[in-house]
Amino acid sequence: MNDLRIIAKIRNGYTGKFGIPRQSGLDGGDLSEIVFEKPYRDPSALKGIEGFSHLWLIWYFSEGEEKDVWSPTVRPPRLGGNTRVGVFATRSPNRPNRIGLSCVQLDGVQDTEKDGRVLLVRGADLMNGTPILDVKPYLSFCDCYPEAKNGFAEAVKDKKLIVTDPNGLMNNLPKEEQNVIVSILEQDPRPSYHNDPERVYAFEKSGFRIRFSTDGKILSVIELIKL
Repeated sequence: MNDLRIIAKIRNGYTGKFGIPRQSGLDGGDLSEIVFEKPYRDPSALKGIEGFSHLWLIWYFSEGEEKDVWSPTVRPPRLGGNTRVGVFATRSPNRPNRIGLSCVQLDGVQDTEKDGRVLLVRGADLMNGTPILDVKPYLSFCDCYPEAKNGFAEAVKDKKLIVTDPNGLMNNLPKEEQNVIVSILEQDPRPSYHNDPERVYAFEKSGFRIRFSTDGKILSVIELIKL
């Protein structure tokens, strides 16, 4: 296990853990860059990758807490934060090895003078700077099982908030950025055990701080601050 190497890092507008999409593919199509570390920037290592539409990213929860003792059960936020289930039945970052797995859409391959060959991807649920351990192609004929069951996650997969912007604050943002922020807010970035409609929350995305409140059904954007 000591020979694991960081081959790349992701670059995007998610500068904090709060507000990152709950799962890959739930970000409204936001664009991220995969920038390879210098030892792995040989262009031949990516030969043929442009023929794939999606990729698997294997990455490390670098901002998670180091714990000497692991817990066999966790409380998923989407289940209200009070229901305990087995850690291996969830995608919780609080696990014995803080390794993440995400499927992203490959939007393009870009040659840059500074960073070499960079992958442009959409649908990432990784914070800016997250270390990536490996990149593998997604294969629809063996990675996709339409008949697969979703367990307890089935009950909350379609749960979304109604996002309102009473003062039209997000009209000052590019349309694509608006769609991304709405997608994040619809998923309710709060811990599910928070239920105070008077409380104001905030997260940062692409140089903006978005402040909002919600009663658990309707979410209102209160303030949009350029950082």
